[in-house]
Amino acid sequence: MAGRSARSRSRGRRARAPRVRAVVLALGCLLLAECSSPSSPPASSGAGSSTTTTVPAAETAAVSFLARYVAANGRVVRLDQGGDTASEGQAYALLLAVAVHDARLFDSIWTWEKDNLQLPSGLFAYLWSNGAVVGAGAATDADLDTAWALVLGASAFGRPAYRKEGLAVASAILANETVVSGGLLELVAGPWARTAPYAVDPSYFSPEAMVALAAASGDARWTRLASNSEQLVSELEGGGSTASLPPDWASLSASGAIVASPPPNESKPPSYGLDAQRVPVWFAADCTASGRALSAKEWPTISRLAGSGSYLAYSLTGVVQEPYTNELGLVAAASSADAAGQVDRGRALLAEAQGGGLGHTYYGDAWVALGSVLLTTHLLSPCPPARAS
Repeated sequence: MAGRSARSRSRGRRARAPRVRAVVLALGCLLLAECSSPSSPPASSGAGSSTTTTVPAAETAAVSFLARYVAANGRVVRLDQGGDTASEGQAYALLLAVAVHDARLFDSIWTWEKDNLQLPSGLFAYLWSNGAVVGAGAATDADLDTAWALVLGASAFGRPAYRKEGLAVASAILANETVVSGGLLELVAGPWARTAPYAVDPSYFSPEAMVALAAASGDARWTRLASNSEQLVSELEGGGSTASLPPDWASLSASGAIVASPPPNESKPPSYGLDAQRVPVWFAADCTASGRALSAKEWPTISRLAGSGSYLAYSLTGVVQEPYTNELGLVAAASSADAAGQVDRGRALLAEAQGGGLGHTYYGDAWVALGSVLLTTHLLSPCPPARAS
């Protein structure tokens, strides 16, 4: 982590986002000098579509993130972190561009990522700053989300080339970011994490991304990865009715045993922090009952967290470790509440996150947008969310 409020590392048919996007983008340009002209508004969804100013909160959050952080050339600028760019940010923006059905913006984001971050392996350098790559190692979450977004973009925008590129990234992930542990195929944190004990970041497991890549590629390894990743999270949460919170990082042995661990090359206690808080979101958005149950299992602990879960880091039993705040923690709490059937509580927590009371940060704004889309719409997944708007 670097900074108090953001990480340093570095389904159904709906009406598409209305034309208020240009207005929001103009506001973003006041904040970001690299903005120039707004991309064209999303194409009409056909009969029954309108340009009403009543915008669903999820689409508003998505449009706002894209307006605030995406430069005219497609680079996602972390305004609160010195203006650098992380590969995860490019992937988030690609997913959100699919959600608001903005083909032109999607293409500019992908073109910048491909031209500036893609490595010979087909994966992506995780950090870019001041005109050059400054962190050439790949991060599996960004690679996975990029592959998923490209497959979605191919269908959304009628661009078969995106599908081909997405499947190439997916193949690179299988070749460079997986290991066999205890006889099972597992996803690790990056190419650097393939020496036992393997470094695993549970928040890199996006079940819906893996399922989408399995369907697009026909490669059964993605189905196995989805199932095996779910099992790893289950083991980290522990048995019984009370779950341990998921950790930011875990160590996976060659025999298949997994335990919570400090971040790589650090000695501090394991945390439920700005990485792990993504776990309940991804699994609340899972199409399987078993996946959603993992998010629900965290609710008894999350429901008792100080600050409604909004602090940067807690121990795995819920003791505050870092008392600064970020909206992701509220989105995570909303996700777990939804999965546990606490619909009203989930709605209130998500509304609190969307309200912006904790201030604007790249990471917080990204997860308000992604969480809102995943939890309340069918824009990225065919599964009916708990609170579809």
